[in-house]
Amino acid sequence: MAKTVTVVFGGPSPEHDISILTGLQCERVLRRHGECVVNAVYWDRSGNWQLVPPDSEARDYVDGPPAGATELEFQLGHPGGWTRGKGWRRRPLDTGVILNCLHGGLGEGGGAQALFALAGLPSTGSTVGAASLGMDKYSFGAAMRMAGIPSLPRELLTDSSDHHIGGPVIVKPRFGGSSIGIEIADSIDTARVLLRNSAHLRNGAVIEPYREDLFDLNISYRTYPEFELSEIERPLRQGAFSIYSYEDKYLNEAGLQGAPRELPANLSVKLQKAIEECAHDVYEVLGATGVVRIDFLSNGSEFFVNEANTIPGAMALYLWPNHAVDRLLLDAVKEAEETFSDPFTLQGSVGSQALQAAGGISSKLAGLRTEN
Repeated sequence: MAKTVTVVFGGPSPEHDISILTGLQCERVLRRHGECVVNAVYWDRSGNWQLVPPDSEARDYVDGPPAGATELEFQLGHPGGWTRGKGWRRRPLDTGVILNCLHGGLGEGGGAQALFALAGLPSTGSTVGAASLGMDKYSFGAAMRMAGIPSLPRELLTDSSDHHIGGPVIVKPRFGGSSIGIEIADSIDTARVLLRNSAHLRNGAVIEPYREDLFDLNISYRTYPEFELSEIERPLRQGAFSIYSYEDKYLNEAGLQGAPRELPANLSVKLQKAIEECAHDVYEVLGATGVVRIDFLSNGSEFFVNEANTIPGAMALYLWPNHAVDRLLLDAVKEAEETFSDPFTLQGSVGSQALQAAGGISSKLAGLRTEN
């Protein structure tokens, strides 16, 4: 088991503040467990890395890094990672294994995973491929349908796109996490107005049918020491014609854990078993590891996979009432440590033969057009 765990949170995402909450919770859980040394690293709003004092509070981050934070520098290479200090006084941070608590954007969608791997640092948060697929709502939905997993129709929304889906529709950021930027539109024309005016949709948008009869169901799985499923929750929305919003999830004193819900959800045995089996199917297609949350929509008989959260809010710890939360985190860390592979290996490369047989580069450019 890793002797050091570095909890990383913040990052370049609309979910920056929620990531702070998740990171601080996880740091506190691991420190109180006492099995390992815990670092807390904050990726601040200016893009800088900060080693922050232990047991800091959310309010300490309102105006920037908390008092007592030490700025870090990050470097790629083997070994790479964070260093503190300047010049000859620079020294590496003993990182151990990274517990990735970055929500949304590059932090959850594969960018941070690639960064850490290229620095030789094992981290939770799945592989680059699984993380990026989970963040891309269009590709994720296509993968589910290709695998025969029930999901609602989902189409790309552009200024000129044709659609088989009519209103009302839900408009979602293609690459967004959480519920930020999600809107209900009564028609495609209204959806396009949102597309032109919403900062959250500028990098791509998808639509799917809005069905008032569907409610939310969430389940978490973990993949170490073996595949296991949590309880199923039914989040409770505020109002009849609404979605499970960012405000419902996070803007209450207890955070996501305190959002209104049924846990376990009051479901038929048949529906519960079907959702559990489907969650395993999603895992096999997506390949995301660690602690993952799968979101469903259902009307009590039908059900549809909505999305996957490879780094879920509060790490979905609240969905595991019969498990010790410190053990859930430590198992995810141990899995990352045991499955990490050196990204700099060139095993299987035949580059030497290809380079020796290449001849002159000019001959390879023959017949290709250039402007000059």
